Formats: sequence, C-alpha cells, structure tokens
Amino acid sequence: MKKYIILFPLYNDWASLWKLSKEINDHIKGLNAKFSFLFINDASTEKRSNLESTLTNIDSIKVINMKINHLSGRCIATGLKYINENEEFDYVIVMDSDGEDRPESLVELFNKSLEFPDKTIVVNRVQRSENFFYKLMYKMHKVITLIFTGKLIRFGNFTCLPKKCVKDLISQGCLWNSFSATVEKIVKNKISMDANRGKRYFGPSKTSYLKLIHHSFTIISVFTKIVFFRVLLISLIYFFIIYSKISVLNLFPLFLYLEFYLKLHFEFRFL
Repeated sequence: MKKYIILFPLYNDWASLWKLSKEINDHIKGLNAKFSFLFINDASTEKRSNLESTLTNIDSIKVINMKINHLSGRCIATGLKYINENEEFDYVIVMDSDGEDRPESLVELFNKSLEFPDKTIVVNRVQRSENFFYKLMYKMHKVITLIFTGKLIRFGNFTCLPKKCVKDLISQGCLWNSFSATVEKIVKNKISMDANRGKRYFGPSKTSYLKLIHHSFTIISVFTKIVFFRVLLISLIYFFIIYSKISVLNLFPLFLYLEFYLKLHFEFRFL
C-alpha cells in the first residue's frame, strides 16, 4: 500500500487547518493508501488548539515549528528535507492550509497519481476569488515573470511529488527561494490538472500586494542566468533605440534594469 504524506505550510491558520484536516479525513475514506500529515508552522503568533483525535483515516500527524517567519516557500523546502531524511513515503502532496486547495481536488490528485505513478502532478488554479485589482496585479506578475524567465508558471504549491522528485528537489539550492519555480525549472517528467480555487474557511486572506511583489522576485531569482541574458538583450535593444538621442532621462530605464538585476542577484539569492 502506497504512503502519501500531505505537507501543509501554515501561518496562523489553525482553525482552517483543523476544518480542512477533518474534510480530508472524510474524503480519503476508502482510498487504497496510507495518509499522514506534516504541518510546518511558520512561527505562528496564535496558539494552536489540541490536535483532534477524530482523524481515523490519518496514520500520523507531526508538527515542525519554524523559529522565525519565512513564508510558505521555505516552509515547504524544510518539510521536504525533513520527509526525505526521516520518513518512509512514496508521494508527498503539498497543500495550502486555508481551504483554498479543496479536499475534492486532493482526491482527483490522488487518482491522477495512480494513473501516472512516476510523474509529478501540478495543479493549475482555473478560478480565483480575490478582488479585481488583485487579479489584475496577479496577471501582471505572470506577464513580468514570463518576460524575464520565459516561463509561464500557472501552478502554485498544490502538487503531488513522487519520491524521486522529492530527492531531486531537495538537492537544489533554489528550492529555498521558490518551490513552484524550482519544480518548473528541474522537473521534466510532470503533468498538470485543473482545479477551481476554494474559499478560505476562516479569517481574511494572508495575501497582499507586497507579498505578491516578493513572490515575483523569488520566482525570477530561480532563473538568474536566463534573466541576465534577457536583461542584457532588452538593455542592448533599448540602447540602440535611444543611441541617437542619449540623455540622462532616457538612460534612466537602463539604470532601473541594472538595479533590478543587482537586487535580484544579491537580495534574493540564498545559495
């Protein structure tokens, strides 16, 4: 019987996590596999309630407490490293802990893993619930990352990783920058499935415009070599366009490009 470990990064989402855990427990009943939970607590400031004892379909529940807040990407990297070094498993499923990754989609993901046992499965969210301006900013984020990396990454954390893929991922230093970008960069044997995004169970969304900007930088930082050549090419094209009428004003975009790359290289490179 295959063993699946479901990895949840979370920050102050205990109420949502307990509700999600109960719903997953109900949805996986009868599935021919063993399931365990690993919660990566990203230095939450709210106290967690006692673990529920009614999760009869879950083999084990473990919690790793981060000392300082790192955001979800590094929590996932920490969890994958811990699982690879300490657990027996066949697959790791990464899920958000707030209910936006739905239990129904988890069952679809499980069935997909039976159909394609050696492939990494990524989940594309085909419907979002944020306000119009955030959706617009999110689309701009996608376009910007596409321009600088050549990659259109439609999936997020919600994935199913075979054991071999976990081993490959944790050998990459860039995993500590961005989980989804590292999967896109190194995992060739993958397929995708679409799933609607659920609604948060409790509390306001943890997303913000600043976090979205940070998210863009961390994704782009995984592809620094590609970014270097793209920034260089864009700068050269721009320079030839303005060559006949160079001024401090029209050189300003070149300084912005340089500042962007230096910030990316020195502030977002954790390797």
